[in-house]
Amino acid sequence: MAGVTDTTAAAGAPGTTAKGGRAAQLAHTGLRHGWTTGACATAATTAAYTALLTGDFPDPVTITLPKGQTPAFALAAEDLAAGHAMAAIVKDAGDDPDVTHGALIRATVRLLPPGSGVVFRAGPGVGTVTRPGLPLPVGEPAINPVPRRLMTEHVAEVAARHGGTGDVEIEVSVDHGEEIARSTWNPRLGILGGLSILGTTGVVVPYSCSAWIDSIRRGVDVARAAGRRHVAGCTGSTSEKVAVAVHGLPEDALLDMGDFAGAVLKYIRRHPVDRLTIAGGFAKLSKLAAGHLDLHSSRSQVDKGFLAELARHAGADEALAAEVASANTGLDALQRCAARGVPLGDLVAATARDEALTVLRGAPVAVDVLCIDRAGTIVGRAEPRGPGRG
Repeated sequence: MAGVTDTTAAAGAPGTTAKGGRAAQLAHTGLRHGWTTGACATAATTAAYTALLTGDFPDPVTITLPKGQTPAFALAAEDLAAGHAMAAIVKDAGDDPDVTHGALIRATVRLLPPGSGVVFRAGPGVGTVTRPGLPLPVGEPAINPVPRRLMTEHVAEVAARHGGTGDVEIEVSVDHGEEIARSTWNPRLGILGGLSILGTTGVVVPYSCSAWIDSIRRGVDVARAAGRRHVAGCTGSTSEKVAVAVHGLPEDALLDMGDFAGAVLKYIRRHPVDRLTIAGGFAKLSKLAAGHLDLHSSRSQVDKGFLAELARHAGADEALAAEVASANTGLDALQRCAARGVPLGDLVAATARDEALTVLRGAPVAVDVLCIDRAGTIVGRAEPRGPGRG
């Protein structure tokens, strides 16, 4: 991986010895993992703040990600002046077809008076939130909560190590980010001026359709061979944690479904288990509820009109239904309904479950659904239904 080394085995990285679950799926694909914009921004921030306190940039700079991986990033650019320092990292997305692959992520760190805390700024190429319904308030830089937490934690560690106060302004920028953002959904979501700084684990999991679908099949085979009769298809690591917390499932019963809901359902239709839990973000599972089997943002979109119709069935009046139909995001629609006591999340979960049962075509599999928000809170739930379950 150019410019980056991984000093511990990344989750799902080649060489992982896990027998099942997410890690084994990625190992089976043979695809190279990468690093999120959030991980790159954290590394750049760590290097810049270290230089401010010591006069030297660590190169490579090592950070610790939420799951314990400790990748080391080579610096692509650095600059040190009175009161501020800048470090830059080239993003490597591995084998994922990510539009930000190769982008230069910069962090400029400026010292602030004691007691100021950590302040985030959007530099050139990083967007600003202009509409509700996102995990950040309107007016904030589009630097998502987990990257903010990672950067704040690393600033605190550097401060403790080198005698700083930890009071800094972090300005994150992306060279040509505004141009790159035109190839994303940011403009439609009201994130203007550039890209979002993203990542919940710091690791980019590569998705080749054929390789990943093959890995899903392998995951089902492994679970069945281990005698697992209850498996969970999860859209990502957060929903995987929720499925484990709710159902106590072992690792080899976990399928990293990603965006390929159809692949899970069609293979389990031919190779059934007693129970399938589908766990994922509310927006993604609203697409399944609407009949989409590929949940990727480039191939299906949240249908706000469909959500408005569901809201009506859940008791929304016409004024609220109109708000849902014009909502900025699925989360925005969910929050508007929740504020008025309309259980849109539960209805999306139930409709997604019923759509899954339709795809299963009577296979002896009971299905339940867990819808979560970005923080991993369950916002919708559908109890098991299927042959023999009513």
